[in-house]
Amino acid sequence: MSHQDNKNQTDQIAYPIVESNSDSLITHKGKLTIAFAVFLLSVTYLGFTAFQSASSYYLTVGEVLEKGESIYEKNLRLNGKLVHDSFQRESLDTTMSFAVTDGEETINAVYKGLVPDLFFNEHSEIMLEGTYGPEGLFDARSIIVKCPSKYEALEEPAEQPA
Repeated sequence: MSHQDNKNQTDQIAYPIVESNSDSLITHKGKLTIAFAVFLLSVTYLGFTAFQSASSYYLTVGEVLEKGESIYEKNLRLNGKLVHDSFQRESLDTTMSFAVTDGEETINAVYKGLVPDLFFNEHSEIMLEGTYGPEGLFDARSIIVKCPSKYEALEEPAEQPA
């Protein structure tokens, strides 16, 4: 073997000839695109499922009763007024039961916890967050009391003819 052949062989080992292979470049871009698409779909799916589990529907008492089975065990917000004299608390416990009305329909509810002071005001609207079950009972996780508006116009008595 001559010195020139030996040098060429050494050069090829030290500095291999790189052939441009456009197929490997496309394959690399394709893999990167697929990885990005999978990542984007995963983030979208996680965001959607998190939003679904955290969302609550805002319904009146009549709407809850009308929808029936389709809303059982779903997160709901129920709006209504406390039915006068329906509030009952178990002795030495924070569990209470009461009824909520929209003026026409009524739903029984149960709540475990402390209630806001305005809860017993007959003019305040209350919003319950929780689930409605097949036994017809709304299981409230929280109670929000809407303060009655002190700026509502008073009804004036009708004038009497002279």
